[in-house]
Amino acid sequence: MALPALGLDLCSLLGLFFFQLLLLLTTTTAGAVGQGPMPRVKYYAGDERRALSFFHHKGLQDFDTLLLSDDGNTLYVGAREAILALDIQDPGVPRLKNMISWPASDTKKSECAFKKKSNETQCFNFIRVLVPFNTTHLYACGTFAFSPACTFIGLQDSHLLPISEDKVMEGKGQSPFDPAHKHTAVLVDGMLYSGTMNNFLGSEPILMRTLGSQPVLKTDTFLRWLHPDASFVAAIPSTQVVYFFFEETASEFDFFEKLHTSRVAQVCKNDVGGEKLLQKKWTTFLKAQLLCAQPGQLPFNVIRHAVLLPDDISTAPRIYAVFTSQWQVGETRSSAVCAFSLTDIEHVFMGKYKELNKETSRWTTYRGHETYPRPGSCSVGPSSDKALTFMKNHFLMDEQVVGTPLLVKSGVEYTQLAVETAQGLDGHRHLVMYLGTTTGSLHKAVVNEHSSAYLVEEIQLFPDPEPVRNLQLAPTQGALFVGFSGGVWRVPRANCSVYESCVDCILARDPHCAWDPESRICRLLSTPNMNSWKQDMEQGNPEWACANGPMGRSPWPRSRPQIIKEVLAVPNSILELPCPHLSALASYRWTHGTAAVPDASSTVYNGSLLLILRDGGGGLYQCMATENGFSYPVVSYWVDSREQSLALNPELAGIPRERVEVLLTRGNDGAALAAQRSYWPHFLTVTVLLALVLSGALIILLVSPLGALRARGKVQGCGTLPPGEKAPLSREQCLQPSKECRTSASDVDADNNCLGTEVA
Repeated sequence: MALPALGLDLCSLLGLFFFQLLLLLTTTTAGAVGQGPMPRVKYYAGDERRALSFFHHKGLQDFDTLLLSDDGNTLYVGAREAILALDIQDPGVPRLKNMISWPASDTKKSECAFKKKSNETQCFNFIRVLVPFNTTHLYACGTFAFSPACTFIGLQDSHLLPISEDKVMEGKGQSPFDPAHKHTAVLVDGMLYSGTMNNFLGSEPILMRTLGSQPVLKTDTFLRWLHPDASFVAAIPSTQVVYFFFEETASEFDFFEKLHTSRVAQVCKNDVGGEKLLQKKWTTFLKAQLLCAQPGQLPFNVIRHAVLLPDDISTAPRIYAVFTSQWQVGETRSSAVCAFSLTDIEHVFMGKYKELNKETSRWTTYRGHETYPRPGSCSVGPSSDKALTFMKNHFLMDEQVVGTPLLVKSGVEYTQLAVETAQGLDGHRHLVMYLGTTTGSLHKAVVNEHSSAYLVEEIQLFPDPEPVRNLQLAPTQGALFVGFSGGVWRVPRANCSVYESCVDCILARDPHCAWDPESRICRLLSTPNMNSWKQDMEQGNPEWACANGPMGRSPWPRSRPQIIKEVLAVPNSILELPCPHLSALASYRWTHGTAAVPDASSTVYNGSLLLILRDGGGGLYQCMATENGFSYPVVSYWVDSREQSLALNPELAGIPRERVEVLLTRGNDGAALAAQRSYWPHFLTVTVLLALVLSGALIILLVSPLGALRARGKVQGCGTLPPGEKAPLSREQCLQPSKECRTSASDVDADNNCLGTEVA
């Protein structure tokens, strides 16, 4: 473009060139964004638009275990060496009801340190199990400085009663030794089903049932039902069985490297163990492979968490789980959310078994005859010795439980999952998923009718990246609680008021939000019987949802602005007109009136329009967003010259106006402009600093060889005397002239002092 014809000075030209250079760099690196659905909006902790409440307590950390009371008004939190009861009835910061301490004993801490464990990070009591035992007691277990322990905690009006030392019992098999090991536990019918590591070294995984009237049962370590590296993530009860979800190294596949696989195992609630064989062992233990993969892609073979969708009456019960993969492309990892039907899981456990061929050491499909009742089924009464012998070696199912991928996203690792359903204005229930990541982000995802998810928002909870430890939904409070190392975040399920227009409210497709045309506010959808409210969950189309508003009565329903910002500027100055990006899913473009902005006098950088105001270049400038096939103005500017005002466009009459000051650079007349901003000083400063650094490096490179050459040229031990100065009288500086000063008769003076001679 012929910029010199515009009459700009050198500073303005270089400033615009600098902006265009930055724009080129940003566009060339834009392709590094991870694939998968993008969050429509993103918030950071402390953002007033997405107000969060944070609870922490001085001296406490590692808020890892969360439990919601039956009435939904109290949140019990298991932290390091303490258990807290929080009142969450008020919408603000959770209020501490009371707290009880449960530290590991000094003896156990000393033994832990003696076994080469850290007394600063490991030798404590980390609460790992916190479940409701009955209406008057909780049951809790902790690592207890690598000596697991459990106890009952009394309740009085939702307050915690102190723990008596004489009621603390051994918790081996119920809580892990190492706080870093994954574990799971669930209380069903007064019995605790737990999956954890059963030894100090963390090489003996175990599925165990304790408490209650039934006998204590566990997996058989000798039979290798579980691989030594098994890692448990969830325990979900069903009608007759309890399902355990875990990850381990697959032994049925032959690969050159360890192949991880995700599993689901079942044990029957009425299992009492064998009489002669498998005494005090599970007689109904079976496991199968979970498969979460897209067609033609590598599977997501590492399960991280799993939950059962509660109170889902409309469809069959489904289990939702998050997965990652042991493989990665470059430095980018991927995650996926898959749904599994309980019917499919039951079908696989009723199918064929696998057996190990001892001659070839390969797992093959078992094709022999089966006894009745079926081995591994929840039949009434003890199984026969023949069935137990069969169960000892046929614990792996032949078929896979195949899941339906709902959300696949690269560049992120999901660690925790919470799900619920929300009823929209159309009467349909929509699945909502809350996903915690390894970097401390929270994603809110909604699954549409085509079983694919889109991300409504992302909230960066922590300033420094760290994993989300736990998620707990409180439906009656309309909030989600997030546990991490420093405390507990209270996150409202939605903040509908952040969507300031009908268009933005409809495009968000948040099932918790709807547009109220009377008050012209995007409101939280408390009841589904709001006949006048607007929502479009399936299409997200504001064309008809907002037709009754001002946009529908306008001759320009899509481009007529709601408010115009007036800007006064000096000709031949560079203006920066910002455009707030309300949605990451929209594409943005600038228009001048009804046409595109001319490239000869403008450029776009980070969404802002950098405009060189020329004669006749004023008028209406609009930043237009296009999302889901719908275009609408995000911001509108009326740019006018200070020297010669433009005539008012009659089509824009009646629209409210607001005088604003925008970012400007110097014009060629040298006038001081409001909010003056020029990037030329920054460019000049960086250039000068770079030149100084390069010059210093060049001087160092040149001086070092010259100094070494000068040192080798001097007589070692004797410096060159300044002109007109006599040699010192002392001879201590040159005691051995034959070695240190290789002199001749011409190299010494009358007092036999060495005279330094330089070598040419």
